[in-house]
Amino acid sequence: MSHFMSSRATHSADWQRYFTSLADAIERLQQGGETTLSSFAGEQSDFIRFNAGKVRQAGTVSQGKLTLRLIDGARQAYSTLTVRGDLQQDVDDVSAALATLRDGLRDAADDPHLLFDTSAWQRSTQRSGKLPEPEGLLRVVAECAQGLDFVGFYAGGTIVRGFASTRGSRGWYQVDNFSFSWSLYDPSGRAIKTTYAGDDWSDAVFAAKVDQAAARLTVLSRTPRVLAPGRYRAWLAPAALAELLGVTAWRGFSARAQASSRSELYKLHTGEIALDPRVTIGEELNLGITPGFNDDGYLRDSVALVNGGRSAGQLTNARSAREYGLAPNGALAEESPTALAMQGGDLAEGDVLAQLGTGLYIGNLWYVNFSDRMNCRLTGMTRFATFWVEDGQIVAPLEAMRFDDSLYRLLGSELERIGAQAELLLSDWTWGERGTGGMQLPGILLKSFHLTL
Repeated sequence: MSHFMSSRATHSADWQRYFTSLADAIERLQQGGETTLSSFAGEQSDFIRFNAGKVRQAGTVSQGKLTLRLIDGARQAYSTLTVRGDLQQDVDDVSAALATLRDGLRDAADDPHLLFDTSAWQRSTQRSGKLPEPEGLLRVVAECAQGLDFVGFYAGGTIVRGFASTRGSRGWYQVDNFSFSWSLYDPSGRAIKTTYAGDDWSDAVFAAKVDQAAARLTVLSRTPRVLAPGRYRAWLAPAALAELLGVTAWRGFSARAQASSRSELYKLHTGEIALDPRVTIGEELNLGITPGFNDDGYLRDSVALVNGGRSAGQLTNARSAREYGLAPNGALAEESPTALAMQGGDLAEGDVLAQLGTGLYIGNLWYVNFSDRMNCRLTGMTRFATFWVEDGQIVAPLEAMRFDDSLYRLLGSELERIGAQAELLLSDWTWGERGTGGMQLPGILLKSFHLTL
């Protein structure tokens, strides 16, 4: 990976100043009636992998990439290059890339769905966080994980995104955050998975999360409860609900999928089905976990997706808007939410087990996919942190079982209570680069959840 900005101490102004200078240079390289849209993604991140409570792999990645989108009339072409942090060398590379794109445009066909924002705007988001230094993190993990089979992965640092248009738009997004997920293993091979993410690290919060999970290890050593297939009362923790909503939202709220009748939430969108009136879901840009602009040059704002249990909106990218005669609202190309939030309810965390009574406490779900797309039926497996509860007490771990149920049912007729505390679950994407975005979700108490085998 190519290095870009070598020190975490690099001030935010240095990152932004570099991109501003690069954008100014790109404007000077324009010819005729061309428009260039430039998108920048960079990071300086620490990655640490733990096994048996010890460091197995550690490193720092500092990188940046620039995507150029050259538009001439109704024709467009793209090029992505790694930047080196040397402004003159990077400008030379950009100049060569633009020349190559111009050659390609000569034979390119018109794009019938091309649409981009031509207005001039400015938007900047910068948020400094309190992140652990790697050496300090190693010490606190060693202390908290003493005597535990602790397996985890930490990723944290600075993420930046930038946008510039030769029509005059400039966008900048820079945040410091972290995501740390780990599992505590029992000798039986069963485990309890926990995640801690945010932009304000606390040793005390981390230690409390480890202690909370460790306290349940004694339950894992008990004989697992084997249940017959059927429907059981259940509490789905925020991480479990995230698995269901994450799969559904991939194109469930997409304007393109809705217009072509391929959305898994099509019946909700048409009004054929309504969810419980307490269900309110939206793309919440005010969480600050994703940039407020997209690669087409549109500013992004919050979008109400479900309000009072009924469809309230959809995510519309510029290409979908052009193809289907809609108004773009800043959605990304895939039209999936990047800051999905569900409104909390009135069930306090400390009352969950008592209100569940007897049934399933489901901390995580695995391998979730659709079994019936048009009825929004999902299937997958229970695994980590799934327990059998009797009279408000956790009594045994549950053998892994398959579930098959409709999200329409779970957020409709079977929804009994919604957790009062919504948990922020930041994206843990690290393939090629650390991702932005995530979800903020409460847990939900269900009258029944269908286990099939």
